[in-house]
Amino acid sequence: MSAEGRVEPCSEAQAKQSGRVEAADDHVDASHRHNEPDRSGTDDGTSGVLEQVQREEARENKKLPHFTVKQRSHAPGTGTCKRKKYLPKSFSRSPKVCTYRHRGRQEEEPRGPGPFYFIGGGNGAEIVSSYCESKGWKRIYSTHRDDFTLKWCQTKSPVNDCNFRAGEQLVYQIPNNKVLTTKIGLLSSLREYERVCCKVKHGQGLRRLQMEEFTPTTFRMDVRAEREAFFAQQEGVSTKDRHMWICKPTGLNQGRGIFLLKNQEDVTAFRQKLQHMEDRRASRKIYHRQPQAFVVQHYIHNPLLLKGRKFDVRSYLLIACTAPYMVFFRHGYVRLTCDLYDPSSSNLSAHLTNQYMQKKNPLYSQLKEDTVWSMESFNAYVNDSFQVAKGLPGDWVMGTFAKRMQQIMAHCFLAVKSKLHSQLGYFDLIGCDFLIDEHFKVWLLEMNCNPALHTNCEVLKEVIPNIVVETLDLTQEIFNKCRLRQKIFPLASQSEFVLLYNEVSLPDSTLAPRKSNKDCDVPQKGNKRTQKAEPRQPKSEYKLNCVVQQRLHLALIHNLMILRKMLCYAQENPCGPPQERKVLTKKRHACNSIHPSLSTYLLYLPTACSQSVYSLFHI
Repeated sequence: MSAEGRVEPCSEAQAKQSGRVEAADDHVDASHRHNEPDRSGTDDGTSGVLEQVQREEARENKKLPHFTVKQRSHAPGTGTCKRKKYLPKSFSRSPKVCTYRHRGRQEEEPRGPGPFYFIGGGNGAEIVSSYCESKGWKRIYSTHRDDFTLKWCQTKSPVNDCNFRAGEQLVYQIPNNKVLTTKIGLLSSLREYERVCCKVKHGQGLRRLQMEEFTPTTFRMDVRAEREAFFAQQEGVSTKDRHMWICKPTGLNQGRGIFLLKNQEDVTAFRQKLQHMEDRRASRKIYHRQPQAFVVQHYIHNPLLLKGRKFDVRSYLLIACTAPYMVFFRHGYVRLTCDLYDPSSSNLSAHLTNQYMQKKNPLYSQLKEDTVWSMESFNAYVNDSFQVAKGLPGDWVMGTFAKRMQQIMAHCFLAVKSKLHSQLGYFDLIGCDFLIDEHFKVWLLEMNCNPALHTNCEVLKEVIPNIVVETLDLTQEIFNKCRLRQKIFPLASQSEFVLLYNEVSLPDSTLAPRKSNKDCDVPQKGNKRTQKAEPRQPKSEYKLNCVVQQRLHLALIHNLMILRKMLCYAQENPCGPPQERKVLTKKRHACNSIHPSLSTYLLYLPTACSQSVYSLFHI
């Protein structure tokens, strides 16, 4: 629909009679009206009344900023006025036709049975659009329509999440994925998960990772105790023993807001900045936007170098389904800096490897193809340069390194599994950045939602489209099989993605009662007449026992949660009656004696159960 509306003449009498109705649809542009010449001498007072009504209604219509009218001119002496109406994009004068402006051209909103897809933002839009068009889907542009089959957006909207229909629609990005994809969210989740795992006695071969094994030392600057501990630690460090730290905002990507703390002067300036931010926040009684929280992380000063340049590895974690959970891993590519690595350099592009930072280098256009390597090229370089010198096994990148990345990703997912919103239709593709130091130790730097899907070099043109297409194929296949209650495996669309976690087979295999030695079918010595064959348990009873066991676990967890809350109340209110404190102390000992054995079921219980266990330990 054209932005140019129709021009409507009206008389002064009509303007007086219908002024209230017209003003309800109009929003006067005051800045334009001030530029008009004064015509009060030719309107016989009518324009003054009309302008007063319009000013009153304009204040009311501020709640509807998408309706705007610019009053163009009044024909002198004729009593007619001309108005130019600008209607919202989602409004159509025709009930059957609606057009939207997309990339400078108008697109007609499709109607009919569908299926439809919606794309918000430009990240991966061309790849997703071509994929959907190849399947005969139609693209919609209205953000108010909820009849889509697939929604691919860069940013999440709470309003759209409320209109989501589980089991009928596919939506890219889990609504609360910030527990995994922000610096503070991932750090808090890993810390909570580690506290839980410390209370569980694992058998042989079930040892869990420790945070210090794959994450650098990190402090939260939004927590007073951690902030003061960090600055106190830096005060007593000599110049020779001082380490470099990197400061990152928790919710930003592309290297925005990152800076280095190299010396005591940088630390002091950063401390004053935080104190100034806290003072400003305390002085404001009401503030609309929370300031960006920071984390300070130990900077890995001895990274492995490729031809003298720093690099990191981008891999992908795909949560193809959340009900049940289906999680996959896939190789990505290697990102290198344009400049040679110099730890004392003040240029951030020598320390950060992402393409957004490298584009700021004046030589990027010449070195662009050499800033991104494929995993095959990286594997060949390591075999040629480090296999003999470092005593590495053959194909270390595709073997040992890949398994380590998968182990770290699975650990991070299990840390947030009980926190994520799990409904059939949610899926997410998360970019995971890993760094290798000179001792070939693997470090997880961060996990990013909505990873960059641009194809500005030859390697990315080969890697990114295959990742997006297989992501959509896997997600759609699992989604359709779950809707139709079909057997999920085997997956016909699985090619490069490696299965990390599968919740489909857990209940039947892990919650089923095990046979004891007395009930086994091995014949024992004795009279055959005295040996009576015990009847086999029917499959229905077998499944029933699993359900009963799960309900018992739920009941135990619920009771333990109540005990923990009572314990916390007693600790916060120590002046209660002595008899009440004695009862709470007994219940506390009982709770502490039960929950370690109950925690062993953490990985096998449904999401609701495991979430209760987490809340039990951290109330």
